[in-house]
Amino acid sequence: MPRKTGLQAAREISRRAPDMRILILSMYENEQYFFEALKAGASGYVLKSVADQDLIEACRAAMRGEPFLYPGAITALIRDYLQRERQGKRIPEAILTPREEEIVKLIAEGNSAKEIADALVISVKTVDRHRANILQKLGMRDRLELTRYAIRTGLVEP
Repeated sequence: MPRKTGLQAAREISRRAPDMRILILSMYENEQYFFEALKAGASGYVLKSVADQDLIEACRAAMRGEPFLYPGAITALIRDYLQRERQGKRIPEAILTPREEEIVKLIAEGNSAKEIADALVISVKTVDRHRANILQKLGMRDRLELTRYAIRTGLVEP
């Protein structure tokens, strides 16, 4: 997917067709990516490494309207829930807007401000303002930290 990641596609599908069931097939056994997939609207998360065992059952669960998660994801979900409960925290809403996520993705892919401006049909000054806002929101300093963030949250693939 040249312009979107699986997570971005899941968000858009969820927005446009809220009743659509979405399964994420991923190579990432990463809690952050897993949680982002759930927030994006996925009803199931299957690892490619065990897809031969889990994919059919995941599809059946989705068709029944039930969630499907690989065993490690269930452990991560329970651990995260209990930790938030102990700390009295709620699950945070998305930090970045969809446009900001798009800009982070393009930055992480190595595009210059001019290339981003051309691709999104906005001015370079607007790209710079978005980048400054993103860095401030995330408490980051530079493109390298943004790239690491983009990989961790699934906006780009390593």
